[in-house]
Amino acid sequence: MSEQLSHQYIVVEGPIGVGKTHLVNRLAESFSAKTLLEQPENNPFLEKFYLEPKQSALPTQLCFLMQRVKLSKTLQQDDLFSNRHIADFMVEKDRLFAQITLDDDELALYNMVYDNLTMAHRKPDLVIYLQAPMAVLKNRVSQRGIAYEQRIEDAYLKKLTESYADFFHYYNDSPLLIVNAEQLDLVNSEQDYQNLLEQIMAIKSGKQYYNPLPEKEKRK
Repeated sequence: MSEQLSHQYIVVEGPIGVGKTHLVNRLAESFSAKTLLEQPENNPFLEKFYLEPKQSALPTQLCFLMQRVKLSKTLQQDDLFSNRHIADFMVEKDRLFAQITLDDDELALYNMVYDNLTMAHRKPDLVIYLQAPMAVLKNRVSQRGIAYEQRIEDAYLKKLTESYADFFHYYNDSPLLIVNAEQLDLVNSEQDYQNLLEQIMAIKSGKQYYNPLPEKEKRK
């Protein structure tokens, strides 16, 4: 299947709990691709951030930024014509978190570091943006049972989902597939995955939307 897909660098994005990493792993298997995966467990400040957001926001964000930039440099080292890469993050989205967690002085410092670290950053060939209502995200976060994630406040999650929606409303640097993931069960439904795969294979340019039918409509 890999020879049928023209995109060499694919990013799956969306807010916490939407299913990014699972989809990346499925796509990597389907297309014999390498994965670039965030490792939040390696950020020593993250758990502190959920306990004390104000005090830990800046080191948490700078640590994530450096992790993401380091991972993205893999794309410069590997031969993109022979190695396909699929990531569960894009460096550009790092600013979304910074803008809703940092005060003005911290954000100014963050932006200086960001601009310096991302000058040679490579744009994705395709971005898949998964979105879902807050209730779905909260349920999925609860189901995966990571202790510190259970402390996520509704206000923070609401700001985050709105920031994602606004960012991708204006995003035009790469072909973009916006997916309503509310009705998708990519863990248990092979048909759901195959249907999404068809959409991914079809997009070549511009912005497209995929809105799967609710389960009751699928059975009609």
